[in-house]
Amino acid sequence: MERDFNVRLDPKGWLDADTALEEQGLRKRIVQEIDAAYEQKVSQLGAPAMRYFEKAVMLQQLDVHWREHLAAMDYMRQGIHLRGYAQKNPKQEYKREAFELFSAMLDRIKFDTVTILSRLQVRSQEEIDREEEERRKRMARALQAQHAQAQSLVAPEEEAQAAAGPLARGPEAQAQAPFVRGGRKIGRNEPCPCGSGKKYKNCHGALGKEEGVGS
Repeated sequence: MERDFNVRLDPKGWLDADTALEEQGLRKRIVQEIDAAYEQKVSQLGAPAMRYFEKAVMLQQLDVHWREHLAAMDYMRQGIHLRGYAQKNPKQEYKREAFELFSAMLDRIKFDTVTILSRLQVRSQEEIDREEEERRKRMARALQAQHAQAQSLVAPEEEAQAAAGPLARGPEAQAQAPFVRGGRKIGRNEPCPCGSGKKYKNCHGALGKEEGVGS
């Protein structure tokens, strides 16, 4: 009863309290308890809304089980000729089994419709608002935790780059560093440092100029 109709019952306690209670009376009491629980749900949700849900659920179950029934009928029709091997009239057997399948389909539609509606949970607007507020709080805590984790990963990297200086900033940063000459600039008319006796402009100075132009 609790699994199918979402109603907790104590039939054992009823039988212990009333030794004269038999099967018919027990069934009647169970049905009354289930009806009472359903009527309470109707009063909470409202009769118009509950009628709408009843119609929607029944149409849904009818559509699902009708398609299953058609598939079962097609499967049975393909093998109904085998009944002749058992000395049975295939046409009569087809009618009989088709009626049984149809009756079973109606029973499943009724049962599934009732169980779905019985398990339907009705919540008030206050409960919905409270659950939405709890959801927002959980999301905010999760975002804060992710932000704190990201900050903890970025901070050590920034400290390491600051301690290493420009050399740790990659080749692009090193290429932007200013050029610093290692010694004094040699005049064009001064003797060439190579010891040739020529002026710098006519010796290595000229070579350096030609290389600069060629490049």
